[in-house]
Parts: sequence; C-alpha cells; structure tokens
Amino acid sequence: MSVSAPGAAPASHPDPVTLDRRDGPYGEIVLRRRGERLEIIANGCFLMDTSDGRSERLLIDAALAALPREWSEERPGERRRPDVLIGGLGVGFSLAHAAADPRWGRIMVVERERAVIDWHRDGPLRRISGEALADPRVVILHTDLVAYLRTTTDRYDALCLDIDNGPEWTVTEDNGNLYSPDGLAACRARLNPGGVLAVWSANPSPAFAEALGNAGFSGVRAEEIQVARGVPDVVHLAVRTA
Repeated sequence: MSVSAPGAAPASHPDPVTLDRRDGPYGEIVLRRRGERLEIIANGCFLMDTSDGRSERLLIDAALAALPREWSEERPGERRRPDVLIGGLGVGFSLAHAAADPRWGRIMVVERERAVIDWHRDGPLRRISGEALADPRVVILHTDLVAYLRTTTDRYDALCLDIDNGPEWTVTEDNGNLYSPDGLAACRARLNPGGVLAVWSANPSPAFAEALGNAGFSGVRAEEIQVARGVPDVVHLAVRTA
C-alpha cells in the first residue's frame, strides 16, 4: 500500500473523481481517479494508489529472496516452484509482479472486498493486473484472509500479506486478529518448513518483530524503502524453521 493519514490525499493533485462507491460488510469502499492515478478509499481512509508500487514489489521480491537459495535462483525444471499466497489484492502491484516472475509456482490471492476484485476483472485496475489474471498459476479467492488462514489445509512457501496500513494501523478492528499470537500461529501453520512470512507496513514496528519471534519464527528482520514523505515503508520478514 501507499498510505497517508486517514482521509488525507496526496498533495498537489487535481480533485478526485469517484468511479465507484459501494457499501459492503466491512463498510464503504471507493475507487477514485485523481489525474492519472487511481485511489482506493475504505471507510474514509486513504489506503493505496497507483502512483508508485515499489514497496508492494519489494514484498514479493524479499519473500522470494528469503527462501532457500535453490528456489530464488533461476533453475527451471530442476524442482517444483514455490507457491505464494498474497493477502490483499489492492491495486494489483504485488500480484502483477509475482506473475511476471516465472520462478513462482501457484499464486493464490485472497481478497475480501468483492468491489476490489471487480475493479481488477472488469474495471479500471485491469490495466495493472489483466495479464496476471490471465496467468494459469493465478487464483483469486473472495474471502477474509484471517478466516482463510484458520480454516484451509493448504500450505505455501511464502505468505505475502498486505491487508492493512500495518500491524499497528488496521483497516478494520477485526484485522488485528492477524497480528495476534493466534493469528501468527495460523500463518506459521500455513507455511511449509523453510517458508517465509512477509508483512507490509507503513511504519516500522519493533513490537510486531518481537511478536514474530515469540510466535516461533526465526530470521526476523525488516527491509525498508524510502518514500517521498514521512517514515519509510517496511516489509517485515520471518522464516518458519523445520
């Protein structure tokens, strides 16, 4: 996500034009156009836009780089490719970047907002994700991420999660369950041994890093990417040991 304060909009840009507005089980969600960029607003909170995408791509690249070396190197045909779960479709940067990399195997995307899925399949965001959605490796699942992690028996080699502005700035209150001890245990259970959990955040969170260690993950660290204003975006990384 590219984030700002609740209700804030990027400075020095034209007034926004609302393209779609829907009321759903998690509140109001809006797609706006501001000049050349598209923005997603949830319950009045500016979540993300199409202006950059570097940190969303880092989410995918950092997870792949943290996997065992034989998976991150380009050795087609020597072994199965790692499977990745992307939590949150957003504006599509993470999905498009994963689908552009032949080293990934199955690419599962979990998105709870039907409107966001529609904007990608038939709406303005298709320009970012259209090619990825046509990739046979890609599956879009319309469900809540926390519920999915707690009920599925599927396992992945990487979980790349971007459903909030960070562990300490959730879009809805119940999303906080993902970062709780039970939520992190569910993440760990869905990873194969050696698998990587990568979590996007708008701010560094030492408390979340500590929680990852307490949940039994190893190799806990954070990668930062500088943004135009404010503190850097962060990808928190952790590994499930055997």
